[in-house]
Amino acid sequence: MSATKLEEYNRKRNFEKTWEPEGKPVPAGKRLKFVVQHHLARKDHYDFRLEWDGALLSWAVPKGPSRNVRDKRLAIRVEDHPLEYRNFEGTIPKGQYGGGTVMLWDEGFWEPLSEVAEGLRAGSLKFVLKGKRLQGKWALVRLKAKAGKEEDNWLLIKEKDGYAKDTDGISGFVTSVRTGRSMEEIEAGKEEKITRNPFQSADAQLAKLVAAVPEGEDWLYEIKYDGYRILAYAEGGAVRLVTRNGNDYTERFQEVADSIAAWSGGRAMVLDGEMTVADSRGRTDFQALQSYLKNPGDKQLTYLVFDVLALDGEDLRELPLTDRKNTLEALLNDAPKNLRYSRHVEGNGKKSLLAACKLNLEGIVGKKPGSVYSGTRNGDWIKLKCEKRQEFVIGGYTRSEKRLGGISSLLLGVYEGKDLVYAGRAGTGLSEKSMRELEEKFEPIKRESPPFRQAPKTKKNETVTWLQPETVAEIRFAEWTEEHLLRQASFKGLRSDKNPEEVRMEEPNSEKDKSAEGPKTPAPSGAAKSSSDGGAAVMGVRISNPEKVLFEDSGITKADVARYYAAVSERMLPYAANRILSIVRCPKGISAACFFKKHPGPGSKGVVTIPVQTGSGETEDYFYLENAAGLISEAQMGTLEFHIWGSRVENIEKPDLMVFDLDPDEGMELAGVRRGVRDIKSVLDQLSLTSFLKTSGGKGYHVVVPFQPSVGWDAFHDFAKRTAELMEQKWPDRYTSNIRKEKRKGRIFIDWIRNGRGATSIAPYSIRARAGASVSMPIAWKELDTVAPNGIHMAEALKRIKEEDPWDGFFRLNQRLK
Repeated sequence: MSATKLEEYNRKRNFEKTWEPEGKPVPAGKRLKFVVQHHLARKDHYDFRLEWDGALLSWAVPKGPSRNVRDKRLAIRVEDHPLEYRNFEGTIPKGQYGGGTVMLWDEGFWEPLSEVAEGLRAGSLKFVLKGKRLQGKWALVRLKAKAGKEEDNWLLIKEKDGYAKDTDGISGFVTSVRTGRSMEEIEAGKEEKITRNPFQSADAQLAKLVAAVPEGEDWLYEIKYDGYRILAYAEGGAVRLVTRNGNDYTERFQEVADSIAAWSGGRAMVLDGEMTVADSRGRTDFQALQSYLKNPGDKQLTYLVFDVLALDGEDLRELPLTDRKNTLEALLNDAPKNLRYSRHVEGNGKKSLLAACKLNLEGIVGKKPGSVYSGTRNGDWIKLKCEKRQEFVIGGYTRSEKRLGGISSLLLGVYEGKDLVYAGRAGTGLSEKSMRELEEKFEPIKRESPPFRQAPKTKKNETVTWLQPETVAEIRFAEWTEEHLLRQASFKGLRSDKNPEEVRMEEPNSEKDKSAEGPKTPAPSGAAKSSSDGGAAVMGVRISNPEKVLFEDSGITKADVARYYAAVSERMLPYAANRILSIVRCPKGISAACFFKKHPGPGSKGVVTIPVQTGSGETEDYFYLENAAGLISEAQMGTLEFHIWGSRVENIEKPDLMVFDLDPDEGMELAGVRRGVRDIKSVLDQLSLTSFLKTSGGKGYHVVVPFQPSVGWDAFHDFAKRTAELMEQKWPDRYTSNIRKEKRKGRIFIDWIRNGRGATSIAPYSIRARAGASVSMPIAWKELDTVAPNGIHMAEALKRIKEEDPWDGFFRLNQRLK
């Protein structure tokens, strides 16, 4: 904005005599502000001002705004005012331009509903107000000037919506929204009447990580929420939302700030809670909150409040926790739905933790009922986690020679004193989109030397980019190794609310203080046991070289894979057992050569050889799994992936499992792939066929249709092909049934070919031989928009098998292919 815009404003005022701010250009904020000032000058009126292009567009409204849609209030356009004028309240000396008393009658934010510059030219401006007294839709409409007169008269009109009233709706407001003073008190120079908080900043009370629920019942337990810790300061209708490390996040979480402002009614209070976004199951989800920060969209923010530190000017921090909680619960009784009281249970810590873990929550927080709010990590609050998670500082990233772009893994550290100590790497959880965003964020903080006290060893076929240690990431991991390095680490998101220098290793070293480990996760059925020769046994199958790392990016070992297949065997075998297999073996790990295998080797426990006639009339040996021991026997041989035929061995010529693999063109947005899933489901629904959804562990999703084994392979294969062709005919710009890559430009290949005799598809619950150990996982249809095709990894899959089966009833369907 140029200074000339405020020339008329400056020309009319003598700033040696008036306290009004001098007109200077000011950069615009992220949100457009508005203010209404009651101005008792020569004539009583209200000044209505909208921020635009670095100044305040201004109208004088003689009768003030009205919330009655039938009222059309005259609004006379006057000179633009400086942005700083929105803070002016006081008396303009007599004899000066506009001499009289000015009150801040309302303030807030506004959103134009049309292009502003064009609306000002055309004489019609529509907008939404989000103030303390004025809300909803409004319009300014220019009146036609009378002949020979230079005037710029408009009408200020309330539009019909939920904020409209039968009266003007303003008569009862006679005090300032900032200071609580009347016009007479402002003129007399009286002090502001708004109660202030006893402090304007505070250190958050922190919870100490412990391994086990403490003995005794003298604790309160709450859910551990997965979001941003926020202290909310409200006074006089103004609200600040501040993170643990002192960052002001009011504008980022403006809808919650607005709710607190409207609900508090000007009362002074300081609240402590967690800013969250819930997933489709109602659980707080850190990644969903990250998505909200990038693009608010339609996600619902909720501030879960668990403490009150001050109320009505009184400091409550020295009161016992139970007293503060009772005050808070009563305070939040009539709060809007995005402000919620965090409930607790008394005692029953073990049951609470078990229930939280069963629901796949992050864990629980225990608090001593009589504790004061000290703003320290003194053990009065403790946290027990269902899974291991903490913050780490990113000190660099790697890229393997196989990658032309993107990030292979993040190099992570924690502080010891002033030194950043290397803690391991995270190579999973990085989507293509998050990689692009991270690379953009990392560009200005690259450095030549490693920031770690001792640089980590790098691998032969990778390049390393070092970074200034300014970025904090939330990481989920399986455990700490003896060398204090992370195993199976997965990126969950960035933590802009945390100070990098405060990031410490959360694992204790003494038996007395077991505060680093979360509760021990029970070992899956058939977990590995040491054998006398240094191997391990899983479900009776000896695993040689169990510590052999198969996934270097996440540290997953051969024993981990065997234990995984033991744990999922009950869910996986109904789909994978008694079906001819092709497998992918990676005996030296995925970074070395892997190979595809469809013929049996030497006999193994639970693996059965079967002779099958080929298309040429010859007979070849294939194999299938008979039981869980077969799964583990294959894992012992280095098998990672299991691919299955669409028929069972007892009825080999009558398929019963049809799979449509949605294979998108390179670079296609995930939204297009998800639309494809919905489109194919709609086609199958029209055919009265029930279908099921799973992730592929790669780029696309698989839509799976169970049938009674009633027709031969030719009819089965032809039906799948016709379905794909129907998709292509119905939406030719979206889909193709042609396998050739050049036919796939900007489209999705509906892969029907895997439904032929001898073709295979990846089995449900199978690991993929890809970085991160993603899993082809059955999911519910309602999860389509929240789970990416490669978004479920081994650790997440193990959690999911404890939940309700999304494919329950799969084999009870009596669907026939006609």
